[in-house]
Amino acid sequence: MAEYQNNQQEYPFVPANRHHRSDAESNTLYSNELKRKKKIKLAIYIAAFAVFQGIVITIFALTVMRVKSPKLRLGNNIRFQNLTTETEQSPSFDMSFTAQVRVKNPNFGPYKFHDTTATFAYDGVTVGEVLIPKSKAGLKSTKKINVAVNLSSRALQSSGTSKLGNELSGGALTLTSKAEMSGKVELMLMMKKKKSAEMDCTITVDVSAKAVRSLQCK
Repeated sequence: MAEYQNNQQEYPFVPANRHHRSDAESNTLYSNELKRKKKIKLAIYIAAFAVFQGIVITIFALTVMRVKSPKLRLGNNIRFQNLTTETEQSPSFDMSFTAQVRVKNPNFGPYKFHDTTATFAYDGVTVGEVLIPKSKAGLKSTKKINVAVNLSSRALQSSGTSKLGNELSGGALTLTSKAEMSGKVELMLMMKKKKSAEMDCTITVDVSAKAVRSLQCK
């Protein structure tokens, strides 16, 4: 009987020890599972941030950092101070007017341009020039410059006056104006890129009204 009681006193502790070991193992597995899920979430967050950052950089490169060529144009507000013509013996013209040159900058940085000469021609022959002084067109803005223009047909050869006489008799005079401007676009105060702007305009002058009938620029 004493041996049986001793055995009963020894074995009851075994199940208790086994149950305690099982709880510890469960806690360890649960803890490892939590760590694994946290690592997965962290990896997802990092991947999502990398994708978002890539999208932002791509948009920034395609919009802000993309440098476009500025546009150089003549404004429609041409005002004549003088316009005299001769249509009989020796067809000719002399005129003076004020015009507005517009430099449109589509970039996210200022465009600094150099002195530029704009030429005015009749039938391919230069009849006058005007200087566009160096200046700056701000980011996403248009720089407007007023200039005074004086044109004369004195440079035309006698062979070209017959066409001029026909035009003047018809009451319209067709002129062209061209210029090529050079400068630099400045981005983020550190990157500068050379860009040029070209002007190619056709002006039809109503001689009798002393006004511009039409103005088209490419």
